[in-house]
Amino acid sequence: MPRHHRLGVPALLVTALYVAALLITAALALTTGDLAPLWRLTVFAQVEEVVEATPQNVATMLLIGAPWACALWVCLRGPRAGTPPEPTAQAQRLRVALYAAAAAWLLYPIAPGWPWWAVALDSLLMLAVVLLFPPVLGDGLEYAGVARVAGVLAYGGGVVVALTDELGVDLGLFSLLCALGQLVWMVLVLRAQRWDGRWPFVTYLYGITSLVLPMLVLAVGWMLVDAGSLYYSLAAAAGVLMATWLARSAHDLADPRNRPVTPVPLPTEPAASAGPAQPDEPAGPAEPATP
Repeated sequence: MPRHHRLGVPALLVTALYVAALLITAALALTTGDLAPLWRLTVFAQVEEVVEATPQNVATMLLIGAPWACALWVCLRGPRAGTPPEPTAQAQRLRVALYAAAAAWLLYPIAPGWPWWAVALDSLLMLAVVLLFPPVLGDGLEYAGVARVAGVLAYGGGVVVALTDELGVDLGLFSLLCALGQLVWMVLVLRAQRWDGRWPFVTYLYGITSLVLPMLVLAVGWMLVDAGSLYYSLAAAAGVLMATWLARSAHDLADPRNRPVTPVPLPTEPAASAGPAQPDEPAGPAEPATP
């Protein structure tokens, strides 16, 4: 399977190293009680609170690491191997925007906690995706105007919220409107993507999961996690599936299987005959010669 993708082997090696590090540090946490190495690999920060190395907390951190491992494999492996279809200018621009938005999630391990500038950058990149998706989806995107307005509200508003939060300005329910806009945009785009032959069903499932799982974690995650940092890190790890969906959507646009099939010319049909041959009429009796 790794050889089916352009960068499958390097992506598999990186993912395998990360998974191996998770398992080793989890075993160390259970045997020695030291959670710090596993914490750095999953929460991407120093341990700033008292967290016991209980099986529940270790299992939670492994759950946090699972979406990151999935994202490493899907994002780094690239499109399928083979000659890609000739891209349109619109599809090429969308691929660049999708990859850039997916790569923004790499800022999370570097700058944990999502500072305001990381939130603003992520929102700006997603705003580009919002504007570039409709031309590629074409008529398959129903209510395209609603999708654009909802997407601009969601991610353009995200930039505003990031700046105002940094300045200490409370916008009230505006953040809720932005979240509602994101939900509407995702539903409309995923609905169009589901019936577009360029994207397989697995990509659609990644999109649905990235939409539902973070809300599910925020709703019931507090019952599974004792430490506050683990709760928010679990929600962020569920959100990283959004980056996986973005990367897969970009990969699929360069999938060689999307190359249009050249129709095979049919054999030339023989010209239709005018009809069955008519037998020659028998000659009538010869007229007598004139004397």
